[in-house]
Amino acid sequence: MLLNKVMKAGVLVASLIGLNTGAMAATSEISNKEKVVALLKSIETGESGPVAYINPNKYIQHNLGIADGLAGFGEALQALPEGSARVNTVRVFQDGPYVFAHTDYDFFGPKIGFDIFRFEQGKIVEHWDNLQEKPTKLNPSQRSMIDGSTTIKDVKLTRHNKEFIRSFVTDILVNGKMNKINHYIKGDHYIQHNPEIADGVTGLKAALKSMAEQGVTMKYSKIHQVLGEGNFVLTVSEGEFAGKPTAFYDLFRVENRKVVEHWDVIETIPAPSEWKNRNGKF
Repeated sequence: MLLNKVMKAGVLVASLIGLNTGAMAATSEISNKEKVVALLKSIETGESGPVAYINPNKYIQHNLGIADGLAGFGEALQALPEGSARVNTVRVFQDGPYVFAHTDYDFFGPKIGFDIFRFEQGKIVEHWDNLQEKPTKLNPSQRSMIDGSTTIKDVKLTRHNKEFIRSFVTDILVNGKMNKINHYIKGDHYIQHNPEIADGVTGLKAALKSMAEQGVTMKYSKIHQVLGEGNFVLTVSEGEFAGKPTAFYDLFRVENRKVVEHWDVIETIPAPSEWKNRNGKF
């Protein structure tokens, strides 16, 4: 079992080197998407095999609560209460060397998360994520943070959809040009999975107005990554929420050059004094 066999930092690295050496052929037989799903599920099951999908000599960690490298990965798993983890990956996408997943977790408590993995020569060499506490109730439109469409289509439009979503985030979320919202969203034909916001443009505007009245500000300042596959595009952005440094991960579904569905995960960025690695959140 993974949680029992490879938790100590030294044992972890040694075990992974052995696993990687012995599993070279096996890892090349499955897709990078399948590797990510298996690796995430192994957090729950304790299966050791999927750890071979990580490069034992190079694993750059951007979760600021986890130390760099495989030693940090092992320490994080060791800290989990035995049998407490649950992992249900609902969506997984690939964009070149990147695979990104949307997952319902119980990882030190119920959470919804996005994970991004970068591959080199079939091995995972870098990881980013964003985690948010899972709400106990549905949003005003009776939707959860994880339900909704999962079907990937229009793969030939990936590049165009990524450009469209980059423009949307830049205009609406970074620059606040709400007068352009109808260029990107068709009225109330917009499914919303944010736990506090109702469907449609009316729901979005009402939520922004309510936050402003309460003195709660949300500001996107920089887009760090735009990844996509077909009709799904993920943006990774930096900004502030309620005055705190924040990472915003937004997943959009595009249909006929309009945004028709949205999921997000918002996480406060801890102070540098609390970081367990120096790779930065982004």
